[in-house]
Amino acid sequence: MKLDRRAFLAGTAALSLTPARAQTQPRIIEARAGGYDGAAPGPLLRLRKGEALNLRLLNKLDQPTSIHWRGMRAPNAFDGVAPLNQKPVAPGESFDIGFTPPDAGTFFYHAHAETHMMQQVNHGLYGVLIVEEPDAPDVDHDVLAIIGDQMMGDQTDPCAGRPALPVSINGKLGPEKREAAPRSRIRLRLVNAASARIMTIALDGVQPYVIAIDGQPCRAFEPLRNSVPIAPGARFDVMFDMPEQADANVRVTVRGASGDPDIELAVFTARGSLQAARPPIAAPAENPLLPVEIKLQSARRLDLALETVGPADPGLACSDGQPLWRLSPPKPMKAGAPLLSVKRGSVVSLGFVNRSQVNQAMRLHGHVMRQLHLMDDGWEPYWRDSVIVPAGRTVRVAFVADNPGRWRIGSGIMAHAAGGMSGFFEVS
Repeated sequence: MKLDRRAFLAGTAALSLTPARAQTQPRIIEARAGGYDGAAPGPLLRLRKGEALNLRLLNKLDQPTSIHWRGMRAPNAFDGVAPLNQKPVAPGESFDIGFTPPDAGTFFYHAHAETHMMQQVNHGLYGVLIVEEPDAPDVDHDVLAIIGDQMMGDQTDPCAGRPALPVSINGKLGPEKREAAPRSRIRLRLVNAASARIMTIALDGVQPYVIAIDGQPCRAFEPLRNSVPIAPGARFDVMFDMPEQADANVRVTVRGASGDPDIELAVFTARGSLQAARPPIAAPAENPLLPVEIKLQSARRLDLALETVGPADPGLACSDGQPLWRLSPPKPMKAGAPLLSVKRGSVVSLGFVNRSQVNQAMRLHGHVMRQLHLMDDGWEPYWRDSVIVPAGRTVRVAFVADNPGRWRIGSGIMAHAAGGMSGFFEVS
């Protein structure tokens, strides 16, 4: 399948949202069995920076549902975490979503009515929203790779759902085969749509550069061993130039863990006329709406323990109806109380202390954060909406609480979030 940017944009035009000034009716998106609008992944939504998201979610399921916009610094009323910041959308009812995304980037949307979140996402209720940068990098091909996995278990069982091979790309079994001219430039948007699997995605046969993480641009860098670890819901934008040699291949794979074989997702083959050389790869401009520095000396600090309750199975939320996971603050709290309450503009430093025996992925709603160095003497040079916390380790993050409302803190592994590893904080 040959690609070019013009064809890619034309092909997605029917799925795009029109500018807010010209749109009088919201675009309807239906939550159905099998995915949004009956497909998994759901429709690709595209906006230009400054355009409004104008949707009406129509629930055609037999369960309550909602839509969450992963990584989006949205107004609290549209974060979609039901019942924390909106009522669940009952079967047969609708919910209007209208706001202007503040940031450009690659974002992931999925069901988030908490009682049914894991089951609905496992069975296809997810998709991607792209907000295009006004100064988007010049590329020949803009390619989306939504990486999912098949699930075992009954959709009505709240404890069910464990990842199983095979892994899919854009809703189909791989490898997805594509052709691109030698030395043409590719932007590859990697999205982990699995609900529980932390994946390591590798690119072989080319030198990739990471240009954005979790929707936020960063200074372009070469990833270690040409691979990136992607937790559920996380996104990495990588850029590379195709090899100059005709018929050379670039392979995108999921690295096997614990002796499992690698899984081939996509193969790009160099075919056609050699393209002219380009300037070195560079990322979009960094987001001017985010702070240049975070004043850690004035931070409100809180450590949260990530724990199991009894012998927890990494792929399950509960056992015999009892939760298997826990997010524990230093002191006992009343049920329904926020983990912390801060004034708008406050600096917050969180420590995720993983006392479980499995790797965790902890995420933050409504904000983006910096992962701190071990001595709190600086941070990684990119923004995240989630971080991987290895078993037995502690990871510290910091952010500016600048978005008012009640916001979820919890595991990005949906089985763990549904099983008790979640809480919330409030910004007033």
